[in-house]
Amino acid sequence: MEDLGHFINGKRVSGTSGRFDDVYNPATGEVQYKCPMASAEETTDIIEKAAAAQPAWGATNPQKRARVMMAMVGLMNRDMDKLAEALSREHGKTIPDAKGDLQRGLEVIEYCVGAPQMLKGEFTDSAGPGIDMYSMRQPLGVVGSIMPFNFPAMMPLWHVGPALACGNAVVLKPSERDPSVPLMLAELFVEAGLPEGVFQVVNGDKEAVDTILDSEIIQGVSFVGSTPIAHYIYSRATANGKRAQCFGGAKNHMIIMPDADLDQAADALVGAGFGAAGERCMAISVAVPVGEETADKLIEKLIPRIEKLKVGPYTAGNDVDLGPVVTAAAKDRILGLIQSGVDQGAKLVVDNRDFKLQGYEDGFFVGAHLFDHVTPDMDIYKQEIFGPVLSTVRADSYEDALKLAMDHEYGNGTAIFTRDGDTARDFASRVNIGMVGINVPIPVPLAYHTFGGWKKSMFGDLNQHGPDSFKFYTRTKTVTSRWPSGIKEGGEFNFKAMD
Repeated sequence: MEDLGHFINGKRVSGTSGRFDDVYNPATGEVQYKCPMASAEETTDIIEKAAAAQPAWGATNPQKRARVMMAMVGLMNRDMDKLAEALSREHGKTIPDAKGDLQRGLEVIEYCVGAPQMLKGEFTDSAGPGIDMYSMRQPLGVVGSIMPFNFPAMMPLWHVGPALACGNAVVLKPSERDPSVPLMLAELFVEAGLPEGVFQVVNGDKEAVDTILDSEIIQGVSFVGSTPIAHYIYSRATANGKRAQCFGGAKNHMIIMPDADLDQAADALVGAGFGAAGERCMAISVAVPVGEETADKLIEKLIPRIEKLKVGPYTAGNDVDLGPVVTAAAKDRILGLIQSGVDQGAKLVVDNRDFKLQGYEDGFFVGAHLFDHVTPDMDIYKQEIFGPVLSTVRADSYEDALKLAMDHEYGNGTAIFTRDGDTARDFASRVNIGMVGINVPIPVPLAYHTFGGWKKSMFGDLNQHGPDSFKFYTRTKTVTSRWPSGIKEGGEFNFKAMD
């Protein structure tokens, strides 16, 4: 069976640790590849190779680095179908979802074409007598990027693109569940003109991660995943003197006011709650209708829409709305949380616990589920399910609905559906959550703004992509210079003043 290998100094290299993890086809449950698990020694060697390549890349002018980004845009568009198929085969998401994953990553690479503008410093003429002052932005050096399974193209590109554009070398540790696309992207970067060794990909588990966190060479670490792991990585990285940005879990609420267009709201909830089988940190997993009448009407509209959703393998093309979840363990966890919701008294109004797909009985498929009368003390409300499950929590008033979102420990994204501008403005102003949608269910900012949550959804000071990414991956150096004047009064040059 094929060993996917690592990507070291511009080429695929087989692992030497002797440890491997299985990479499944989620639709069939079959093992399709072996993913090597790097040892600490392998990981250290890869980091050292990145460090050897970084100085020349960091000294390359920003315009030339931007040209690599321009070339990368063309290559990704050329290979879009190939990349999407590989992504779907390992993750399970539909081809349209896979292309969306790639497209949102591609948009950050497009933004990085503007690196020369983003890396400009500041200058003050005559800050004092004969004194000028200026600042420059310089790369950190070598940075680590530890990425999740749910967006195997978008998430690495959001971090690797800005890091490279700033002149850093990058050691990427992708998810061992779906590592093929990150390896393919590394190959494309080299084809785009990136020098060998500047972008390394090491596959592995906690041993590789801890080696990155403890390495004296690594100067910054970015991470996306669950909140407990985000907190662990942030704590260990910062304890070792590294800059860190770590993004964790989410429980995104969508408030539906009585004046909202309920058809629009229902369509938005179905797309935001069940797209990509719910395996998105920006998925809407909690619907909060305000008032019993609003709740009853919303449930009435949601049920037929959810029941019509088609579940199947990505090979079925556009006839499928959601694919399988990524692993058997993920499926078991989701079904366990659904059962806990039933046991704790929530009403399961769309129940697909017994869902089986003919011909794919061994696949990791989970049907769409809808709960009503969920309360904040239930596990399905408190925990991030990361599956195709939508919970409905009824609120008596706008203030009650707002409080639900504000009191939850996660603060990644939220949305409100209403026709009232004053309510929308109040919500956007007061809610303690990083990304807010007004009649937009998944408020993911475009690449030239910044993406990041609040509370336990994010550890660190600077967010992903946009201007924050260029700040995170560079240090500011400020220079104060004074040149003694060699000119006498009357215009005669004083050579002695220049000695």
